[in-house]
Amino acid sequence: MNETLRIDTPENVSFAYPVAGLGTRFMAAIVDTLLILLLQFLAYALLSRTLLHDSQSLLSSWLVAIYSLIGFVFLWGYYIFFELLWNGQSPGKRWVGLRVIRTDGMPISVAESLIRNLVRTVDFLPVGYGVGVVTMFINGQSRRLGDLAAGTLVVYDRHTSPLPVLSGAPGVLLRPREDGSADLPDLPVERLSNQDILLIQQFFSRRTDMVQSDALAAQILSATYKRMGITDRIIEPSSAGSLLAGILAEVSRRASGSQK
Repeated sequence: MNETLRIDTPENVSFAYPVAGLGTRFMAAIVDTLLILLLQFLAYALLSRTLLHDSQSLLSSWLVAIYSLIGFVFLWGYYIFFELLWNGQSPGKRWVGLRVIRTDGMPISVAESLIRNLVRTVDFLPVGYGVGVVTMFINGQSRRLGDLAAGTLVVYDRHTSPLPVLSGAPGVLLRPREDGSADLPDLPVERLSNQDILLIQQFFSRRTDMVQSDALAAQILSATYKRMGITDRIIEPSSAGSLLAGILAEVSRRASGSQK
């Protein structure tokens, strides 16, 4: 069973996503199903109270059609709406700590969300996600038919980095200042090559398209520190981006100073 999706970026930096198993996905599905049923019940109750007065017999056929439409909208629209709103997460997935991403590590788009959720009809057959469960057992990354069709998979998504600890030795924990700039005293940025600086610049140009940008920033920062001969600093993923920005600013400042 392949439990990790490893992504190698064009910048020769790799990072990993732990792939969600059947158990955690089942827990998320239970939460989402209960929420869908609750929303459907509230919608049906409101609709019935609005339309059913003294003419129930005249409206009964229309109500059946409207109820069917509401059921369809909630069953498929629920997942599509939240996956686009929360970048690959439904309420159930957010509660369990899961996220849907593309197999290349990028966030899903409208097309992927539509495909994976429309194919849910086939995954659900004959009942209770029978086809989907069998497919996830067979597939090494627990992907159902909808995931295979859309080129997506479900991974664990934590606020902390899923990568191994990048710097386990005790040292100084650097944090950005209140104005967002990094506190970088006397960093030997002159040891960085043009390729090292280009890597950081490319990270910022693609940062908004990355699902776990903090994890990648922490790994790039770790490699940058090693280039500068720094081994005693603890890396905090949440502040790695600010520190990388500070390194770029320091490089720019020194380059401007040398030209004067």
